[in-house]
Amino acid sequence: MRRAKDNFRVFVVQKRWWTTAACLCLAAAMFYVVNYPSAVGAAAATRQLPIYCVQRDQKLVSISFDAAWGNEDTQQLIDILDQFQVKATFFVVGEWVDKYPESVKALHDAGHEVMNHSNTHAHYPQLSSEEVVADLNACNDKIESVTGVRPTLVRLPYGDYDDSSVNAVRSIGMEPIQWDVDSLDWKDLEAPEIVKRVTGKVQPGSIVLFHNAALHTPEALPTILQTLLQEGYTFVPISQILLTGSCTIDHTGRQCPA
Repeated sequence: MRRAKDNFRVFVVQKRWWTTAACLCLAAAMFYVVNYPSAVGAAAATRQLPIYCVQRDQKLVSISFDAAWGNEDTQQLIDILDQFQVKATFFVVGEWVDKYPESVKALHDAGHEVMNHSNTHAHYPQLSSEEVVADLNACNDKIESVTGVRPTLVRLPYGDYDDSSVNAVRSIGMEPIQWDVDSLDWKDLEAPEIVKRVTGKVQPGSIVLFHNAALHTPEALPTILQTLLQEGYTFVPISQILLTGSCTIDHTGRQCPA
């Protein structure tokens, strides 16, 4: 019985020691985060991120469309954008270029940017760096053969990436582009809901995601453009909203001056 009590006392003492040690470690960690935030931020910043949006004082916004499958709305979108004198960025898949070269040329002739959305819409984290580069170049070749302009930007399929795929993109002088405002038009949301989502989330430097074959995008787009123009926004293609010179990308994916 005495031995059992002694063992119990040892257990209690050890438990208190471990609890105290854990509390001291937690306190030390909190002290480090509070007093050395730059070091913590530097560690977080080692992850390779695409550009989601841009730090802009001016009310600039870019709208983009992903084209991977259907083509039924492309000309209608061109007409709507032309009506409001807005230039956009279209990210097209190489296989889409194969099917609809006339639409790629129409986008380019209307003054819109035609950029890379991969050649086959594969998940890039599942590919090697060499396979990513080959896929990008295959799509670039197809776009350049139609437009005469080689893409410099890519939207990664499915918005899916890892450090390896982002590094592979940048190794050939291209920049991966995401978005900070998602219209969710691919979910076939009704036009008023798409309008509310986009106009309620846009801020200076935003990049908006649409799709060229979504059900209600042509219906929602005029109201979105008119609303943002009335709020003082200027629409520019993504290549023109990006910063030049020395820049960084923060932990949220926002491109900022260095």
